[in-house]
Amino acid sequence: MTSQSLTSFMTAYLHRFREDDSGVTLVELAIIIPVFLLLLFGLIDFGRMSGDYVMANKAMHTAVRMAAVRPPVAAQFCGGVAVPATNLRGPVQQGTIPPRFGTSCSAGANVCATPAAAICTGDATDPTANEIWTKIQPMMPAGSSPSNLLIRYEFDSNLGFLGGPYIPVVTVELQNLNFQFVTPLGGLAALAGATGSTMPNSVTVPPMSTSMPAEDLASGNNG
Repeated sequence: MTSQSLTSFMTAYLHRFREDDSGVTLVELAIIIPVFLLLLFGLIDFGRMSGDYVMANKAMHTAVRMAAVRPPVAAQFCGGVAVPATNLRGPVQQGTIPPRFGTSCSAGANVCATPAAAICTGDATDPTANEIWTKIQPMMPAGSSPSNLLIRYEFDSNLGFLGGPYIPVVTVELQNLNFQFVTPLGGLAALAGATGSTMPNSVTVPPMSTSMPAEDLASGNNG
């Protein structure tokens, strides 16, 4: 084979090699699959997280409606602060006539005493907390427990009257809960080309709370 023939052969071979696109699709598929999987599983996991958030928010509405008509959580779960049964008289200045029983707590600054807020942690051994948890558990995210509930009883001078039943504002809050991803999004992000990906396996669920005025805490077991 002459040098001219060899040159012609090599030129034709290189031209065919350059024009040959067999296998390109496989390479493109290998590049795009990690991106596709990241989007797919990301949609699934973040969809789960959104669903859990909506259901947990509904659960807080149900929980506070129950807490508002049930006896308060025991003092042992509220930092030792007991929720009073009645509105006691506030401090009376010397030389003034104390307000009569039946006077609205909002009639003056010291008509009714201002008790400390009772901030209570949910516990299955407390009857009220357990009843609330049993009702809302089907709506709560996986991995949650009564300890993720915080129940607060706070004084509001616009509610109640001197000598009458203590009617606090009741708040139920969801706290200290993590959402666990079921897919390795961090690994998929790295395969998709993300450098130094620090995507965690779980994220903290934002605290959410609902409040409403209580009813007479001395009664109501089926409301």
